Amino acid sequence: MPPLRRIAIALALTLGLLLPAGAALAHEERPVTFPDGSGSVPVLRSEEPDLLVCKRDAADFERRVAAFPADLKERNLALFRKCQDKGYRHLQEAVDQVDEPGMTIAILPGLYREEPSQAAPAGACANLPARWSTWGYQILSYEQQRQCPHNQNLVAVLGKKDLQIEGTGAGPLDVIVDAEYRKLNAIRADRADGVYFRNLTAQRTTFNSLYILETDGFVIDRVLTRWNDEYGFLTFASDHGLYTDCEAYGNGDGGLYPGSASNLNDGRGHDVPRYAIEIRRCKSHDNALGYSGTAGDSMWVHDNEFYDNMVGATMDSLWPGHPGLPQNHALFENNKIYDNNKDYYHHTRDGTCARPPAQRGYERGVVCSQVGVPPGTGVIVAGGNYNVFRNNQVWGHERAAFHLFGVPAFVRGEDRLDRQFDTSDFNRFEGNRLGVSPTGERRPNGLDVWWDGQGTGNCWQADAAASTPAVLPVCAARAPELSGGATRLLAEPVKVVKLYLCADFSASEARLPAGCDWFGASGLGRVEAQLALGGSAVLALMAALFWLRTRRPPGSGPGSGPVTGPASGTAPGAETGPGSGPGPGAGPRSGTGSGAGTGWGVDSRRGRRLVVAGTAVGLAGLALDVVAAAVDGTLLAAVALLLMAGWWLSLGVALRPDRPVFGWFTIALGVLAAADAYDRTVQLIPVVPLGPGWVRGLLTGVWVLWAVVVLAPRRRRTGERSPGEAEEPA
Repeated sequence: MPPLRRIAIALALTLGLLLPAGAALAHEERPVTFPDGSGSVPVLRSEEPDLLVCKRDAADFERRVAAFPADLKERNLALFRKCQDKGYRHLQEAVDQVDEPGMTIAILPGLYREEPSQAAPAGACANLPARWSTWGYQILSYEQQRQCPHNQNLVAVLGKKDLQIEGTGAGPLDVIVDAEYRKLNAIRADRADGVYFRNLTAQRTTFNSLYILETDGFVIDRVLTRWNDEYGFLTFASDHGLYTDCEAYGNGDGGLYPGSASNLNDGRGHDVPRYAIEIRRCKSHDNALGYSGTAGDSMWVHDNEFYDNMVGATMDSLWPGHPGLPQNHALFENNKIYDNNKDYYHHTRDGTCARPPAQRGYERGVVCSQVGVPPGTGVIVAGGNYNVFRNNQVWGHERAAFHLFGVPAFVRGEDRLDRQFDTSDFNRFEGNRLGVSPTGERRPNGLDVWWDGQGTGNCWQADAAASTPAVLPVCAARAPELSGGATRLLAEPVKVVKLYLCADFSASEARLPAGCDWFGASGLGRVEAQLALGGSAVLALMAALFWLRTRRPPGSGPGSGPVTGPASGTAPGAETGPGSGPGPGAGPRSGTGSGAGTGWGVDSRRGRRLVVAGTAVGLAGLALDVVAAAVDGTLLAAVALLLMAGWWLSLGVALRPDRPVFGWFTIALGVLAAADAYDRTVQLIPVVPLGPGWVRGLLTGVWVLWAVVVLAPRRRRTGERSPGEAEEPA
C-alpha cells in the first residue's frame, strides 16, 4: 500500500474514533435479505373487488360522495349498499380474510381509525424477547410481527401475495387510514410480493405511514402520506417496485424513502441493465427531506417535483445495518427540484419537538427534523457511487443545487482498510438546467456545486456557475470519461472538520451543533471562520515577531549583550553613512544586524525590505482568509492563500543566507500555499492522493514550532567571539 494512502487511512480512522454518537444509527430493522429478483411490477386489476370495507353511517357517506362525478357517485353508492350486507368495517378485518393470491380489497370513502388494532400490547405480546432500538421501539422478527401484528402496525399485511388495496373515492383524501400517533406504522406490507396500493391516504404515525419490506413487486399509486415522525413512504430491501403519482408532506425525515433497494447493479459501471425501483410523477414537499435513500441502490427517479423541503433529495452511505452499502446507481432525470429552503430546526430549538407527537402541531405545518442536513440544498450525495443526475431543473436554493461528499467505511460499521475510501466515486452531473425556472425566470442557487474534493471520476457539466472548489472536473459525452479530474482519498481539511462537527446533530437530545451553519451559525460563529481566525492569529504573531526583529538595532534584542550568531552588528570602528563600505575590522556580513542576541539575522537592506513587504502582504492575506471563511468565499480564500504565499516566499528568501534550512522550508510553504490556491480555483492537481491543503496544514504546524525556536533569544557564552569581532591592532 502506498505510504500516502496509509497516512490517509490513519487520518480517516482517527476521525472515526471521534465520530459523534449521534451519527451512529438511523432507521433500524431486523436482518433482511434481498428478493431473488424473480418477481415483476404488478399491474392494476380493474375487475370487481373481492372484499369491501366501509363504515355504517349512511348520511356521512352520502356527504362524502356528494360532489363526485355522477358515474363515480353511483358506483360508490352501489358498493356502499352491498358493503352493508357483505362488507367489513375495518381494513384489517378484510386483510385477514384474504386467503389466496390475486384478491382485491376496495375501501369506500371514510375515515378508518382501525379501533380494534389500537390497543396497547398485552399478554405475551407485551413481553416479546427482542432488542430495543435507540429510537424506542422493539426490532421484531417477521415471526414476531405475525404473532403480534398490531404491536407496531395499525394495519398489517403479512405474507399476502398479489393483493390489491384500492380506495374508491375521487382522490386519495376520500379514504383516510389514520393511526392518530398510536402506532409506528399505519400500514405495513411485509413479504407481500405483488402488493398494489392505490388511491388512499395514510397519516399520523410515530414512524412511517406506508411501509413495504422484503417484497418483490409492489406499486404505490396515487397514495398520499403525511404528518409522520419519520417517513411518508418507506420501502426497504425490495425489488420490482413502482411509486407513481404519489404525494408526501409533513414528515420528519424523507417524504419518500426507498432504502436498501435491491443491489442488483453492484460492481457494474454506468452500464445498467435495469433498475430495482422506479419513482415517477410524485410530489414531495414540506418535509425535512423530499427524498431520502440510505443504500438507495438501482433507483430510477424521473419526472417528479421536490420542493419546499429543507433538502430536495438525499442518498447516502451513512447508516449501519442497511444492506447494499455503499449506495450506488441512482438515476435522477427530468425532475423539478426547487426552493428547498425550509428550516425546521427552530421547532427543535424552542422545545416543540420535545412534546408528544400528537401535541406538536404537525397538522399546522410543524415538522420535527430527525436528520441534520444543510437547509437550502437541492440534492445531497453523501458517499454514493455511479449516480447520474441529468436533465433536471434545479433552481432557487439558498445554499447549493448539488452537495457531494465522501463517507469513510467505518461510518457504516466496516473496518477493512481497503474499503475506507470506496465512496464518492464516478458520480455524474450533466445537462441540468441550473438557476432558471421553467418560465425562464432567473432563480440562481447560492452555489451550483458544493464538493468536498474527495473521490475518483466525479464530474459536472461545464456551465455550472458558482462552486467550491471554483473549477470542477467536466463530464465528457461518454461515461465515465471526463476532463480535469483527480483522485483524492481525503476531502479538503476544513470541509472534513465542518462535516464532522455538523454530524453531531441529535434530534432525541435536541442537540444543534454550535459553529455549524446548517443550524444557524454565521459570520465568525462558523467553524470555518473560527479555524481561520485561530490559524491567522498564530501566523500573524509569527509575522509580527519576524518583522520586529528586522527593525532592531544591533545589540538591542532580548538577551543581547555579547553578540551571537553569524550575522553580527556593525563592528567597532566601522564607518557608517551613505556610500560607506565595510570599515576596518568589520566582519564578513557587516551592516546593521537585525537579530542580535537571537541566533539569526537579515543582513542586507534588500532582505529587510523583503521581510517588511512580505509581512504587510501576509497580514492582509491572513485577514482576508478569515473574511473568506466567514462568507464562504472560495475565490477570496484563494487570493488569501496567494498573499500568504507571498509572505512565506519573501521571508524564506530573506532568511535563507543565515538560516538556509529554515529559509528553504519557509519557501516550500509558500509554494504549497500557491499550489493550494491553484488547486481550488484553476484545476485539481492530478495524481496526488491528498490535496495540497492537507500537506500545507501539517507543515504549517511544524513551521510555527520551528519559527519559535528560531526567534527565541540565545545568550552567547562569555568570551565567545563572532566572525565579525576580529581584534584590531594596538
